[in-house]
Amino acid sequence: MKQAIYLFCLLAISYNSFSQNNFNSSTLGSIQARQIGPAVMGGRITAIDGVNNNPRILYIGAAGGGVWKSSNAGASFSSIFDKYCQSIGAITIDQKRPDTLWVGTGESNMRNTVSYGNGIYRSTNGGADWKKLGLDSSEHIAKIIINPNNPDNVFVAVPGKLWSDSKERGVYETKDGGKTWNKILYVNEMTGCADIIMDPTNPNVLLASMWEFRRKPYEFNSGGKGSGLFKSTDGGKNWKKITTGLPEGDLGRIAMAMAPSAPNNLIAIMEAKKTGLYISDDQGETWKKQSATLNVEARPFYFSTIVIDPKEPKRVYRPAFMFSISDDGGYSFTEANNSGGWVHSDHHALWINPQNTNHMYLGTDGGVYVSMDRGNSWIFLNSIPVSQFYHVAVDHQEPYNVYGGLQDNGSWMAPSNSSGGIENRDWQNLFGGDGFWVQPDLSDPDIVYLEYQGGNMFRVNKKNGHGVSIKPYPEVGQEKLRWHWNTALVTSPKNPKTLYTASQFLYKSSNQGQTFQRISPDLTTNDKNKQKQEESGGLSTDNTSAENHCIIYAVAESPLDENLIWIGTDDGNVQYTVDGGKNWTNVTANYSKAGIPAGTWVSSIQPSNFDKNVVYATFDNHTYGDMKTYLGKSTDMGKTWQLITSSEFRGHANKVLEDFKNKDMLFLGTEMGLFVTLDGGKKWVLMKNNIPEYMMTRDMVIHPKTNDLVIASHGRGVLILDNISILRDLNTSVLDKDIYLFATKPTILTTGNYNLGGFPEGGGYTGNNVVELPEITYYLKDRVNSGEVKVEILDKDGKLIQSIPGTKRKGINKVYWNMRSAPPKVPTGGTKIDFGGFTGPLVLPGEFKVVLNVGDKKVDGSLELLHDPNAKYSKADRETQYITTMELFKMSENLADLNDQVVSQQSQLKEKLANVKNEKNKKVLQEYLDELEKVRGEILATKQNSIFADEERLREQLGEVYATVAGTEEKPTNSQTERIKSLKFDIGKTETKAKDNVSKYFNKVNDILKKEKLESLKPTNLTTMGKSHKSKRGCPYYLDSLFF
Repeated sequence: MKQAIYLFCLLAISYNSFSQNNFNSSTLGSIQARQIGPAVMGGRITAIDGVNNNPRILYIGAAGGGVWKSSNAGASFSSIFDKYCQSIGAITIDQKRPDTLWVGTGESNMRNTVSYGNGIYRSTNGGADWKKLGLDSSEHIAKIIINPNNPDNVFVAVPGKLWSDSKERGVYETKDGGKTWNKILYVNEMTGCADIIMDPTNPNVLLASMWEFRRKPYEFNSGGKGSGLFKSTDGGKNWKKITTGLPEGDLGRIAMAMAPSAPNNLIAIMEAKKTGLYISDDQGETWKKQSATLNVEARPFYFSTIVIDPKEPKRVYRPAFMFSISDDGGYSFTEANNSGGWVHSDHHALWINPQNTNHMYLGTDGGVYVSMDRGNSWIFLNSIPVSQFYHVAVDHQEPYNVYGGLQDNGSWMAPSNSSGGIENRDWQNLFGGDGFWVQPDLSDPDIVYLEYQGGNMFRVNKKNGHGVSIKPYPEVGQEKLRWHWNTALVTSPKNPKTLYTASQFLYKSSNQGQTFQRISPDLTTNDKNKQKQEESGGLSTDNTSAENHCIIYAVAESPLDENLIWIGTDDGNVQYTVDGGKNWTNVTANYSKAGIPAGTWVSSIQPSNFDKNVVYATFDNHTYGDMKTYLGKSTDMGKTWQLITSSEFRGHANKVLEDFKNKDMLFLGTEMGLFVTLDGGKKWVLMKNNIPEYMMTRDMVIHPKTNDLVIASHGRGVLILDNISILRDLNTSVLDKDIYLFATKPTILTTGNYNLGGFPEGGGYTGNNVVELPEITYYLKDRVNSGEVKVEILDKDGKLIQSIPGTKRKGINKVYWNMRSAPPKVPTGGTKIDFGGFTGPLVLPGEFKVVLNVGDKKVDGSLELLHDPNAKYSKADRETQYITTMELFKMSENLADLNDQVVSQQSQLKEKLANVKNEKNKKVLQEYLDELEKVRGEILATKQNSIFADEERLREQLGEVYATVAGTEEKPTNSQTERIKSLKFDIGKTETKAKDNVSKYFNKVNDILKKEKLESLKPTNLTTMGKSHKSKRGCPYYLDSLFF
């Protein structure tokens, strides 16, 4: 018996493994995400470099958005790093070989939300292809410099790990183009290299700033005994520590610049107890402090850029909180007046065109700006969608709106669909600060709840922008509240009027935040050693709420029971209540038994949509240097936990989301990707269908009506995966089939939205709309290498409407039907394009058959087209429109046939003329030819002396009316109806003229040809035109291969 059970288990495991082998990233095939932006505000820009000899070519590195390239001086950008780590620390172009560029991943602006990298990359073809070249454990790279005399000799400044000790720090050098690396300057496991500069006239001269730093979830320490300034004069073989003129005591981060035109002149921002600006005129041997403005000395751990003009050694730029300029070598600074308009604060990168130093690009927390007047005025480049969202939410409007908060860019909303695509102007700013949670009130479409750093939350009226603070405060005698940098602000899934927020206590409101009730004790560890934020910063005290700790971070009410609430804290507690907060159960000790480190930050909690005993949670331990992915599941209310693992996972876990219809479908967002499972967590795959493979996925939500997965990324804006119903159905039985046709959801029959917002934005980013057409989706177990794949649309009687060529890729495939039958045949020839002939009649609402043909195999399905319930026209109006369109359709086909007959006669006549010998006979044939040309001249335009035809004839006139009628869904106007009558009359006159010419000349010409011993003209059916003519194309629903 035991053997039988054992055998059964083996078979079950084998079957599961077999079926799951068909499921991988490529299986998702045609399921493509929409990247909807925004780019009206950008994310943090960390690196900029341009090609010196061709400054139209520019590369941009973003904190969480990868690398972008412009070949037209910033007019537009394209992403060139989607397959690799998205946190960028440095970009350097090999100016001798400008198609070669180096990228160091892991930004070095060491704030609390900084992400990390996985090494250094190089491209030798302008970013088309990349090769990873080591330094995998560096996590953060600050700068890359290339020896101008030997481009294979490269130096890299590696600050190293932010959250833990590491020996992978310091200055690294390669002499063989990245094949091997040597660490040539190292201090200790807490100190890395923050900056490195090279004398462009003597590459043996190097200066490197070493920086001791460490961040913990509750504090930051910048500076220490390991920090210092070092110089080498032999290409990095030997280094000496520079001390003359430097600040006394411990140093912090040092940012340096060397004047390219006068390399003895150096300038530096040195972090110390008294941070200051220092100048050297002997190539860094000695230094002298100069007085500077507050902006010049501001936040040196974060603002680590100073740049000297390539041509003028006394012109110095300090991008910091704002933009400061010196014209005397750094002895005095003024703030740029920004006369050209507002420029986002917090500046991190600056590139100056060495050919024209008036021309420069500035990277800020809000994107990229360009100046043509040395920084006095700036133009924002609004085509780089690298915004950094923390959270995302949706409402129930049609189309629904997307809401979210962005790093240093406030709170925003935009429609998920918009006329002409989702443009920058579609995004509406709701509030300022660092944006986090934005929650629409589903019971009041005018109201949203939002917050910025430190628990500052507001109720905002979208109509007038008025905001009211709803932040809870301690009552008399109560202890101080601890508010997180990213304070929880969530609504109830069962009652939209219920709002939760949390400090160390959980609060609940039932009246739009007018009053909050505290419904818990302190649910954190309340560790006093982790609550000294006023002392945080090291040499530069920096208390922005970023290090506030021992706070409830994750709050989730069960969708099955509003009294069941789960919370997770940033110091590792997991607790729940089953009575709405009266009593709490702490299950913290249980998850560590599953292999999740105790005290790990609880980044998200997902109570199951199907079973109150089931809960999922993500745990983020990266703030202790542990970047592993921790996803936990409990099936017994937290008594025991299972650690869900996968070889696919990478990066710390940010968010887990369970589908509300299929309990086995889960999504996991990490710092390095988006993953999906269809079997409850046994098998996971990376989603990369128009999704950057290392995308920082911070939050997700599934829209309850459209079934769209809406994703908040921290560096690539908002992405939408439309209608994940297909994934719900992608089970083992489907995966094992050779072909499978998924159900097509009902589609509203529409001609689409029209852009009433003005002209498209020049150069701005536009996100794609959802395709508003029937989406016919099918699965192929294997790629089809031979044979035809097509999808046929038939009416309810089985008559073919359209045959659509299908794709043959392994996995999910999609085709779309444009809901139209074939366009009418139109007269060909002449000089004017007939636009009316390119539009097929829109079919009527109803049910249609779908047949998937793969070689000799067929699978049947169906689809339904619905009348738009919000339309301003009736079904009867639509039917009238269809009947009229088909009347015009037949008129066009008749006119085309008439033209064909005329042209056929003309072609024959031209051929015969060349062989007729008798001049009188020739004259008769020419007369017939000329008369036919007059008829053709009535059918279509034949004269053209400019880009437009000089005349409009029956084809053009009929095409205009046809296009206006077929292009709408409303019944024709009286004017259109009258115009159709007059066109019928005019076409009839032309048909009569054609028949009269045939009657007069046809037999006469054939008699002549007989005498000339030439073959007769072939007969024509012009004598029957207009009597009982039927289109050769059959029924009005006949469709050719035209498809959308």
